[in-house]
Amino acid sequence: MALPAIHGHAEVRAALARAVRSSTFPQSILLHGPEGVGKERLGLWIAMLLMCEQELEEPCGRCASCRLGERLEHPDVHWFFPLPRPDASSPGKLREKLEDARAVELQRRRANPFQEPEYDRAPAHFLASIRTVQRLASLRPTSGQRMVFVIGDAELMVPQESSPEAANAFLKLLEEPPAGMTFILTSSQPGALLPTIRSRVPSIRVTSVPEREIHDLLTEADLVPADQRARIARLSRGSVRRALRLVTSGAGGLDADRKAGRDLLLAALANDSTARLGAAHDRRPAGARNDLVSQLDALAEWLRDLLAVASGAPERVTDPDAVPMLARAVDQRGVAVQGVMEGLERVSRARELAQYNVNPQLIVADLLRKLQRDLLPATTTGGST
Repeated sequence: MALPAIHGHAEVRAALARAVRSSTFPQSILLHGPEGVGKERLGLWIAMLLMCEQELEEPCGRCASCRLGERLEHPDVHWFFPLPRPDASSPGKLREKLEDARAVELQRRRANPFQEPEYDRAPAHFLASIRTVQRLASLRPTSGQRMVFVIGDAELMVPQESSPEAANAFLKLLEEPPAGMTFILTSSQPGALLPTIRSRVPSIRVTSVPEREIHDLLTEADLVPADQRARIARLSRGSVRRALRLVTSGAGGLDADRKAGRDLLLAALANDSTARLGAAHDRRPAGARNDLVSQLDALAEWLRDLLAVASGAPERVTDPDAVPMLARAVDQRGVAVQGVMEGLERVSRARELAQYNVNPQLIVADLLRKLQRDLLPATTTGGST
């Protein structure tokens, strides 16, 4: 199966195409922006444009380079993404196992580019992977004069353990880049990159994808029935990844996630430590990382609806039937705009933790305790956990 057509980012793509055609495209670049808006897909689009045999504003899709690129089979385009650390007895074995895992994941993405990977361990870019990048960069291109590396989620070169070994090794490549090499980094958290890396890489912000573009993607790929596309496009809030999560869960999963988000909100509003602990223990203590992320996304959606009501704009609520409940929270519980905004920041930080090997029960328990303080600042909180 070929890569899906790219959607959104028309202005950015036009600017990048002009740079490629005028031979002013930099040897390295950082694409940064919100999670799930298609930064890695854009990076692969740039790689195809650089390799395309035609000098057009878009990859032609017909030449040998484009066809190989669309199948993720171009020998001079190397896509690296975070992977869980496999068990290995030596650095050499670790490199081999990570390359084997990358090959398996690439094959899975060829077969189904719309399905997200599910890992039991937190993925990262390890020193062994960067050593593989260094080795490949020391070789001559198989065809033509150029080799392109797309490094997704580059901030995970400094994983949760805060070891900068991989990032420092990659920095050496940027300081003395081999001729004919292009490095495309992507990041949803550019502030987590080593400052020395950021200072050497020109950056371009990639913004959210318009709702109509996500609707078009769902239509072209025929991923869900027509009557669900508009709702999923709206709830995606400009994130292709979120839209695909909603697609994967289906209509039932979409409603289940929204119910889970509502239950988390109600637990935070209950001023009851037992309710908060119960909501936390409803989560499995390990695994199901994507499930927790989807539920936290749903909680954020409820908080945005609560913010709309607190701001006097109930017409912006996702589900009009939820307005009375949200209004009661504002009127009877004293929920204010500032508290909801702080709560959204809390959920965003909890979502980041959910990407790592942090116990989901601990994440939810801590989040709900802090959310209650944000949303109900005037309430006495005896028995907090």
